[in-house]
Amino acid sequence: QVQLIESGGGLVQAGASLRLSCAASGRTFSTLGMGWFRQAQGKEREFVAAIAWTGGRTEYGESVKGRFTISRDNAKNTVDLQMNNLKPEDTAVYYCVASQFRSDGSKPSDYPYWGQGTQVTVSS
Repeated sequence: QVQLIESGGGLVQAGASLRLSCAASGRTFSTLGMGWFRQAQGKEREFVAAIAWTGGRTEYGESVKGRFTISRDNAKNTVDLQMNNLKPEDTAVYYCVASQFRSDGSKPSDYPYWGQGTQVTVSS
């Protein structure tokens, strides 16, 4: 099993930046492909970003490309999501996800492990 705990959510104004962090435990972190999804109220879960278990590959959802950056720190067992130039449409609950030995994946079914989520609200 893998436990994921997100932090860093909050309320910000449009144009601001926010950094989410996810701490993982339960499996060797360096073997985990990590990612972020989000879900806005009344909408389906949306792929945000992913980073390969090797750390050498990243991918992003179209709506966040150029604004969000995913990174990992294997020494701290954490994965971060730096979010810049936030927009009201970025408002959602953000979930950290993990899958062992995964190099890519943009579907919720690609990730068996999910955190509880952290709320990000962007006001206009």
